[in-house]
Amino acid sequence: MRGAIVATLVLAVICCGLYPLIVFGISQLLFRDQANGSLIVASDGTVRGSKLLGQAFSDPKYFHPRPSAAGNGYDATSSGGSNLGPTSRKLDEAIKERIAAYRAENSLSETDPVPADAVTASGSGLDPEISLRNAELQIGRVAKARRLGEDKIRELVQKNTDGRDLGVFGDPGVNVLQLNLALDQQR
Repeated sequence: MRGAIVATLVLAVICCGLYPLIVFGISQLLFRDQANGSLIVASDGTVRGSKLLGQAFSDPKYFHPRPSAAGNGYDATSSGGSNLGPTSRKLDEAIKERIAAYRAENSLSETDPVPADAVTASGSGLDPEISLRNAELQIGRVAKARRLGEDKIRELVQKNTDGRDLGVFGDPGVNVLQLNLALDQQR
């Protein structure tokens, strides 16, 4: 009995105390930004958001993110998808409505293709990035709403585009929050 109690106490100290402290220390030394939430902090010290979490933007002067199925939208406490499958009539109707709305707000014709990420929610509902094509289709609307040249907006999109992971995995993505904050810095 004594051996079991001692073993339990030793393992509790190692597994519940030392190991978490070591992992915490390593993460703070090697991955400080990621370990602390990849926060975007304004020059006055105000936290504006995280590079890792999407936020809702609906004003025409901002780039719009992917739709979110997390809670009431972009709710990190209710992260998750809609759980609607590819044969779901409800999902099909929602996507058709989103396609029509996207085309209308971005002055596209009824035959212009719409990027999938513009009308479908991500698995977490918190995806902070949109595809480069999605961002390109929104440039005209944002430029018009802000009375800026499309070339200037396009330049900001390029500056806020992340490349492929390790140079080969995934597609380039545009961080919507960082891009919108950069737009607010203009003029």
